[in-house]
Amino acid sequence: MAGSAPDIEMAQPVIPQVHQVSLSDGGVPKAAVPCAQVTWDGLVGDRQRNRKYHGGPDRAVCLFSLEVIEALRAEGHSIRPGSSGENLTLAGLDWSLIRPGDRLRIGEQVQLEMTSYTTPCRYNAQWFKDGDYERIAQETHPGWSRLYARVLQEGTVRPGDRVVVESGDLSGWGDL
Repeated sequence: MAGSAPDIEMAQPVIPQVHQVSLSDGGVPKAAVPCAQVTWDGLVGDRQRNRKYHGGPDRAVCLFSLEVIEALRAEGHSIRPGSSGENLTLAGLDWSLIRPGDRLRIGEQVQLEMTSYTTPCRYNAQWFKDGDYERIAQETHPGWSRLYARVLQEGTVRPGDRVVVESGDLSGWGDL
């Protein structure tokens, strides 16, 4: 039709959200669950193999990025959501901007404060070509690490819950 606007498909804005909630009875991988209760001690039903390095109030929840996982898979690694031990796989965030000290609101109830980057352990070697689990170490590959968080507000999390960055360095985030 003459004079009509061309058909242009507008890209939908990406809304940061929980892609997967994962638990295990100890170690990796963690399996997807439909929802989980988040308490000061972590997710109900989740256990860590070695409490010296994992768990506790400052490492109650482990988080990772779906986009980072997908980029690692594109490099030929077999990693999947939950396989490296994260409880929450988040989608739609620029993971390289998330840092210790940032706070995230997850859904209507849960609030987390990022406390530290995780140090990958040898149990993650199975997901990486040539066993190179250091591929997700912050020291050697900044922006590719999982993060630990403390729980500031308890509640239930489920896939699809919106994620809002509430504090920290928000430069580069636009209007969140």
